[in-house]
Amino acid sequence: MASGRLATRASVAPERFKTLLPTLQPTIYHDPNASKSSNNIRTIAWNPLGTYLATGCADKTLRVWNVDKPNVRQTTELRGHAAPIEKVAFNPTKELELCSVSSDGNVRFWDVKNKTVLNEVRGLGETFTLAWAPQGEYVVVGNKENKLFVLSPTESTPISEHQQSTMTNDVAFCWSGKRLFATTGEGKTRILSFPEFEPAYQYDYKEAQDKEFMLPGHTSSCIAVELHPFNRYLATGGTDSLIALWETNEWNCVRTITKMTGPVRSLSFSWDGLFVVGGSDEGTGLEITVSETGEHLCTYKTRTPSPVVAWAPNRYALAYTDMGSLRIIGASLGGK
Repeated sequence: MASGRLATRASVAPERFKTLLPTLQPTIYHDPNASKSSNNIRTIAWNPLGTYLATGCADKTLRVWNVDKPNVRQTTELRGHAAPIEKVAFNPTKELELCSVSSDGNVRFWDVKNKTVLNEVRGLGETFTLAWAPQGEYVVVGNKENKLFVLSPTESTPISEHQQSTMTNDVAFCWSGKRLFATTGEGKTRILSFPEFEPAYQYDYKEAQDKEFMLPGHTSSCIAVELHPFNRYLATGGTDSLIALWETNEWNCVRTITKMTGPVRSLSFSWDGLFVVGGSDEGTGLEITVSETGEHLCTYKTRTPSPVVAWAPNRYALAYTDMGSLRIIGASLGGK
Protein backbone atom coordinates (compact mmCIF):
# COMPACT_ATOMS: atom_id res chain seq x y z
CA MET A 1 0.00 0.00 0.00
CA ALA A 2 1.11 3.55 -0.63
CA SER A 3 1.76 5.95 2.21
CA GLY A 4 2.28 9.67 2.64
CA ARG A 5 0.45 12.97 2.73
CA LEU A 6 -1.89 14.39 0.13
CA ALA A 7 -1.14 18.01 -0.71
CA THR A 8 -2.55 20.73 1.52
CA ARG A 9 -5.48 22.71 0.08
CA ALA A 10 -5.51 20.67 -3.13
CA SER A 11 -8.82 19.09 -4.16
CA VAL A 12 -8.83 15.67 -5.78
CA ALA A 13 -11.49 14.62 -8.28
CA PRO A 14 -13.76 11.85 -6.94
CA GLU A 15 -12.68 9.45 -9.70
CA ARG A 16 -9.02 9.72 -8.66
CA PHE A 17 -9.82 9.79 -4.95
CA LYS A 18 -11.81 6.58 -5.29
CA THR A 19 -8.70 4.81 -6.56
CA LEU A 20 -6.17 6.54 -4.32
CA LEU A 21 -7.69 6.43 -0.85
CA PRO A 22 -7.98 2.65 -0.36
CA THR A 23 -4.26 2.27 -1.23
CA LEU A 24 -3.01 4.59 1.52
CA GLN A 25 -1.44 2.94 4.55
CA PRO A 26 -2.51 4.55 7.86
CA THR A 27 -0.07 5.99 10.35
CA ILE A 28 -0.69 4.41 13.76
CA TYR A 29 -0.50 6.52 16.92
CA HIS A 30 -0.27 3.89 19.64
CA ASP A 31 -0.37 4.57 23.38
CA PRO A 32 0.96 1.41 25.11
CA ASN A 33 -0.32 2.57 28.50
CA ALA A 34 -3.91 3.17 27.38
CA SER A 35 -6.77 0.73 27.79
CA LYS A 36 -6.80 -1.93 25.08
CA SER A 37 -10.57 -1.64 24.66
CA SER A 38 -11.58 -0.89 21.08
CA ASN A 39 -13.97 1.79 22.39
CA ASN A 40 -11.47 3.50 24.71
CA ILE A 41 -10.98 6.56 22.49
CA ARG A 42 -14.23 8.52 22.83
CA THR A 43 -13.35 11.70 20.95
CA ILE A 44 -10.74 13.13 18.59
CA ALA A 45 -10.16 16.67 17.35
CA TRP A 46 -7.74 18.45 15.00
CA ASN A 47 -6.25 21.83 15.80
CA PRO A 48 -7.00 24.61 13.26
CA LEU A 49 -3.70 24.15 11.38
CA GLY A 50 -4.01 20.38 11.10
CA THR A 51 -0.68 19.85 12.87
CA TYR A 52 -1.89 18.42 16.18
CA LEU A 53 -4.67 16.04 17.13
CA ALA A 54 -6.22 15.49 20.57
CA THR A 55 -7.69 12.23 21.84
CA GLY A 56 -9.94 11.84 24.88
CA CYS A 57 -10.45 8.40 26.36
CA ALA A 58 -12.74 6.40 28.61
CA ASP A 59 -9.73 5.64 30.83
CA LYS A 60 -9.46 9.43 31.52
CA THR A 61 -6.38 9.88 29.31
CA LEU A 62 -6.26 13.20 27.45
CA ARG A 63 -3.40 13.30 24.95
CA VAL A 64 -2.29 15.67 22.19
CA TRP A 65 -0.33 14.13 19.31
CA ASN A 66 2.01 15.88 16.89
CA VAL A 67 0.72 14.50 13.60
CA ASP A 68 4.27 14.21 12.21
CA LYS A 69 5.52 12.28 15.27
CA PRO A 70 3.43 9.21 16.07
CA ASN A 71 5.66 8.06 18.94
CA VAL A 72 3.80 8.40 22.25
CA ARG A 73 6.95 9.82 23.90
CA GLN A 74 6.54 12.92 21.75
CA THR A 75 2.97 13.61 22.86
CA THR A 76 1.56 15.92 25.50
CA GLU A 77 -0.55 14.29 28.21
CA LEU A 78 -2.97 16.57 30.06
CA ARG A 79 -4.02 15.21 33.45
CA GLY A 80 -6.76 16.17 35.84
CA HIS A 81 -10.13 14.72 34.81
CA ALA A 82 -11.58 12.16 37.24
CA ALA A 83 -13.93 10.39 34.81
CA PRO A 84 -14.08 9.46 31.11
CA ILE A 85 -13.44 12.28 28.66
CA GLU A 86 -16.44 12.62 26.38
CA LYS A 87 -15.50 15.44 24.02
CA VAL A 88 -12.47 17.53 23.06
CA ALA A 89 -12.21 20.48 20.65
CA PHE A 90 -9.58 23.09 19.85
CA ASN A 91 -10.34 26.80 19.86
CA PRO A 92 -10.89 27.51 16.13
CA THR A 93 -8.88 30.75 16.36
CA LYS A 94 -5.86 29.56 18.37
CA GLU A 95 -3.28 26.91 17.51
CA LEU A 96 -3.02 25.14 20.86
CA GLU A 97 -5.95 26.05 23.12
CA LEU A 98 -8.01 22.95 23.85
CA CYS A 99 -11.33 22.44 25.63
CA SER A 100 -12.16 19.08 27.23
CA VAL A 101 -15.51 17.86 28.56
CA SER A 102 -15.77 14.96 31.01
CA SER A 103 -18.56 13.09 32.73
CA ASP A 104 -16.94 14.28 35.99
CA GLY A 105 -18.91 17.49 35.39
CA ASN A 106 -15.84 19.65 34.83
CA VAL A 107 -14.94 21.52 31.65
CA ARG A 108 -11.29 22.46 31.25
CA PHE A 109 -9.54 24.90 28.94
CA TRP A 110 -5.90 23.98 28.32
CA ASP A 111 -2.78 25.70 27.07
CA VAL A 112 -1.36 22.63 25.35
CA LYS A 113 2.09 24.10 24.74
CA ASN A 114 2.67 24.80 28.44
CA LYS A 115 0.53 21.89 29.73
CA THR A 116 -1.42 24.25 31.99
CA VAL A 117 -5.11 24.74 32.78
CA LEU A 118 -6.23 28.17 31.62
CA ASN A 119 -9.70 27.88 33.13
CA GLU A 120 -12.02 25.32 34.69
CA VAL A 121 -15.79 25.33 35.07
CA ARG A 122 -16.96 22.79 37.64
CA GLY A 123 -20.19 21.13 38.71
CA LEU A 124 -22.03 20.96 35.38
CA GLY A 125 -23.34 17.39 35.75
CA GLU A 126 -22.49 14.56 33.36
CA THR A 127 -21.33 16.69 30.44
CA PHE A 128 -20.81 15.06 27.05
CA THR A 129 -21.36 17.55 24.21
CA LEU A 130 -19.20 20.49 23.16
CA ALA A 131 -19.11 23.10 20.39
CA TRP A 132 -16.90 26.18 20.00
CA ALA A 133 -18.39 29.37 18.58
CA PRO A 134 -16.56 30.09 15.29
CA GLN A 135 -14.72 33.13 16.69
CA GLY A 136 -13.59 31.25 19.79
CA GLU A 137 -15.25 33.51 22.34
CA TYR A 138 -17.70 30.90 23.72
CA VAL A 139 -18.32 27.18 23.98
CA VAL A 140 -21.67 25.45 24.40
CA VAL A 141 -21.60 22.34 26.57
CA GLY A 142 -24.47 19.93 27.21
CA ASN A 143 -25.11 17.41 29.98
CA LYS A 144 -27.22 14.27 30.27
CA GLU A 145 -29.98 16.22 32.02
CA ASN A 146 -30.50 18.03 28.68
CA LYS A 147 -29.17 21.34 29.93
CA LEU A 148 -26.99 23.49 27.67
CA PHE A 149 -24.42 25.87 29.18
CA VAL A 150 -22.69 28.81 27.53
CA LEU A 151 -19.13 29.07 28.84
CA SER A 152 -16.30 31.53 28.37
CA PRO A 153 -12.68 30.32 28.13
CA THR A 154 -11.82 32.90 30.81
CA GLU A 155 -14.69 32.68 33.33
CA SER A 156 -15.11 30.00 36.01
CA THR A 157 -18.92 30.11 36.05
CA PRO A 158 -21.39 29.67 33.16
CA ILE A 159 -22.49 32.78 31.28
CA SER A 160 -25.95 31.23 30.92
CA GLU A 161 -27.74 27.89 31.09
CA HIS A 162 -30.71 26.64 29.11
CA GLN A 163 -32.86 23.65 30.04
CA GLN A 164 -34.03 21.78 26.94
CA SER A 165 -37.45 20.13 26.77
CA THR A 166 -36.18 17.06 24.93
CA MET A 167 -33.12 14.80 24.88
CA THR A 168 -30.25 16.75 23.29
CA ASN A 169 -27.44 14.59 21.92
CA ASP A 170 -25.07 16.82 19.93
CA VAL A 171 -24.61 20.49 19.10
CA ALA A 172 -22.86 22.51 16.38
CA PHE A 173 -22.64 26.20 15.48
CA CYS A 174 -23.28 27.75 12.10
CA TRP A 175 -20.31 29.70 10.72
CA SER A 176 -21.81 33.10 11.65
CA GLY A 177 -22.15 32.03 15.28
CA LYS A 178 -25.79 33.17 15.28
CA ARG A 179 -27.39 29.73 15.00
CA LEU A 180 -26.96 26.51 16.95
CA PHE A 181 -27.95 23.08 15.67
CA ALA A 182 -29.07 20.62 18.35
CA THR A 183 -29.93 16.98 17.63
CA THR A 184 -32.68 15.31 19.65
CA GLY A 185 -33.82 11.93 20.87
CA GLU A 186 -36.92 12.31 18.70
CA GLY A 187 -34.85 12.06 15.51
CA LYS A 188 -35.11 15.76 14.75
CA THR A 189 -32.58 18.60 14.64
CA ARG A 190 -33.47 21.93 16.20
CA ILE A 191 -32.20 25.24 14.78
CA LEU A 192 -31.81 27.70 17.65
CA SER A 193 -30.83 31.35 17.73
CA PHE A 194 -27.68 32.16 19.68
CA PRO A 195 -27.32 33.39 22.37
CA GLU A 196 -31.11 33.41 22.93
CA PHE A 197 -31.68 29.63 22.42
CA GLU A 198 -35.04 30.36 20.82
CA PRO A 199 -36.36 28.56 17.70
CA ALA A 200 -34.82 30.30 14.69
CA TYR A 201 -37.78 29.48 12.43
CA GLN A 202 -41.47 28.95 13.17
CA TYR A 203 -44.57 28.02 11.22
CA ASP A 204 -47.20 30.77 11.03
CA TYR A 205 -50.13 28.40 10.59
CA LYS A 206 -49.58 25.84 13.35
CA GLU A 207 -50.61 25.70 16.98
CA ALA A 208 -48.16 26.95 19.62
CA GLN A 209 -46.81 23.52 20.60
CA ASP A 210 -46.08 22.66 16.92
CA LYS A 211 -44.86 26.03 15.66
CA GLU A 212 -41.12 25.31 15.86
CA PHE A 213 -39.51 24.37 12.54
CA MET A 214 -37.18 21.36 12.92
CA LEU A 215 -35.37 18.98 10.56
CA PRO A 216 -37.16 15.60 10.83
CA GLY A 217 -34.49 13.40 9.29
CA HIS A 218 -34.43 10.18 11.33
CA THR A 219 -36.78 7.45 12.47
CA SER A 220 -34.98 7.17 15.82
CA SER A 221 -32.60 9.26 17.90
CA CYS A 222 -30.43 11.79 16.04
CA ILE A 223 -26.97 11.72 17.64
CA ALA A 224 -24.50 13.54 15.37
CA VAL A 225 -24.44 16.82 13.45
CA GLU A 226 -21.81 18.50 11.28
CA LEU A 227 -21.88 21.61 9.08
CA HIS A 228 -20.29 21.67 5.61
CA PRO A 229 -17.14 23.88 5.59
CA PHE A 230 -18.72 26.23 3.04
CA ASN A 231 -22.22 26.06 4.51
CA ARG A 232 -23.73 24.09 1.61
CA TYR A 233 -25.10 21.26 3.72
CA LEU A 234 -25.87 20.24 7.26
CA ALA A 235 -25.22 16.55 7.89
CA THR A 236 -27.12 14.66 10.60
CA GLY A 237 -26.62 11.07 11.73
CA GLY A 238 -28.93 8.82 13.69
CA THR A 239 -29.25 5.52 15.48
CA ASP A 240 -31.22 4.42 12.38
CA SER A 241 -27.83 4.15 10.55
CA LEU A 242 -28.77 7.00 8.19
CA ILE A 243 -26.90 10.17 7.29
CA ALA A 244 -29.13 12.99 6.04
CA LEU A 245 -27.77 15.96 4.07
CA TRP A 246 -29.80 19.17 4.28
CA GLU A 247 -29.29 22.15 1.99
CA THR A 248 -29.04 25.30 4.08
CA ASN A 249 -31.30 27.72 2.18
CA GLU A 250 -34.76 26.11 2.35
CA TRP A 251 -33.64 23.29 4.68
CA ASN A 252 -34.75 20.49 2.38
CA CYS A 253 -33.25 17.04 2.78
CA VAL A 254 -31.46 16.55 -0.55
CA ARG A 255 -29.68 13.25 0.09
CA THR A 256 -29.95 10.27 2.43
CA ILE A 257 -26.87 8.07 2.80
CA THR A 258 -27.76 4.47 3.61
CA LYS A 259 -24.36 2.74 3.45
CA MET A 260 -23.60 2.90 7.18
CA THR A 261 -23.79 -0.09 9.52
CA GLY A 262 -25.03 0.72 13.01
CA PRO A 263 -25.65 4.06 14.75
CA VAL A 264 -23.88 7.08 13.24
CA ARG A 265 -21.78 8.28 16.19
CA SER A 266 -19.75 10.96 14.41
CA LEU A 267 -19.69 12.86 11.12
CA SER A 268 -17.01 14.77 9.24
CA PHE A 269 -16.66 16.63 5.94
CA SER A 270 -13.37 16.83 4.08
CA TRP A 271 -11.73 20.28 4.12
CA ASP A 272 -13.27 21.18 0.74
CA GLY A 273 -16.66 19.65 1.55
CA LEU A 274 -16.48 17.19 -1.37
CA PHE A 275 -16.60 14.09 0.80
CA VAL A 276 -18.40 13.08 3.99
CA VAL A 277 -17.71 10.15 6.31
CA GLY A 278 -19.53 8.75 9.31
CA GLY A 279 -18.27 6.81 12.31
CA SER A 280 -20.12 3.88 13.87
CA ASP A 281 -19.55 1.32 16.62
CA GLU A 282 -20.62 -1.42 14.18
CA GLY A 283 -19.10 -2.58 10.90
CA THR A 284 -15.48 -2.78 9.71
CA GLY A 285 -14.94 0.03 7.26
CA LEU A 286 -15.06 3.78 6.68
CA GLU A 287 -17.73 4.60 4.12
CA ILE A 288 -16.76 7.65 2.02
CA THR A 289 -19.57 9.45 0.16
CA VAL A 290 -19.53 12.29 -2.39
CA SER A 291 -21.57 15.02 -0.71
CA GLU A 292 -22.69 16.69 -3.99
CA THR A 293 -24.26 13.54 -5.44
CA GLY A 294 -24.72 11.08 -2.58
CA GLU A 295 -22.64 8.54 -4.53
CA HIS A 296 -20.84 5.99 -2.39
CA LEU A 297 -17.21 6.55 -3.34
CA CYS A 298 -15.30 3.79 -1.58
CA THR A 299 -14.88 1.76 1.60
CA TYR A 300 -11.64 2.02 3.57
CA LYS A 301 -11.38 -1.28 5.41
CA THR A 302 -10.72 -1.38 9.16
CA ARG A 303 -10.16 -4.26 11.57
CA THR A 304 -12.74 -3.10 14.13
CA PRO A 305 -15.62 -0.60 14.18
CA SER A 306 -14.57 3.07 14.03
CA PRO A 307 -17.07 5.22 15.96
CA VAL A 308 -14.93 8.38 15.88
CA VAL A 309 -13.82 10.02 12.61
CA ALA A 310 -12.46 13.47 11.71
CA TRP A 311 -11.04 14.96 8.52
CA ALA A 312 -8.16 17.41 8.84
CA PRO A 313 -9.16 21.06 8.32
CA ASN A 314 -6.78 21.70 5.41
CA ARG A 315 -6.03 18.46 3.52
CA TYR A 316 -7.26 14.93 2.88
CA ALA A 317 -5.98 13.43 6.12
CA LEU A 318 -8.62 11.32 7.84
CA ALA A 319 -8.27 10.47 11.54
CA TYR A 320 -10.19 7.53 12.96
CA THR A 321 -10.01 4.82 15.61
CA ASP A 322 -9.25 1.16 14.93
CA MET A 323 -8.23 -1.65 17.30
CA GLY A 324 -8.11 0.82 20.19
CA SER A 325 -5.58 3.16 18.54
CA LEU A 326 -5.68 6.47 16.73
CA ARG A 327 -4.88 6.17 13.02
CA ILE A 328 -4.56 8.74 10.25
CA ILE A 329 -4.83 8.11 6.52
CA GLY A 330 -2.75 10.64 4.59
CA ALA A 331 -0.71 11.86 7.57
CA SER A 332 2.80 13.16 7.08
CA LEU A 333 5.46 10.57 7.81
CA GLY A 334 7.93 12.81 9.58
CA GLY A 335 10.20 11.75 12.40
CA LYS A 336 9.10 8.76 14.46
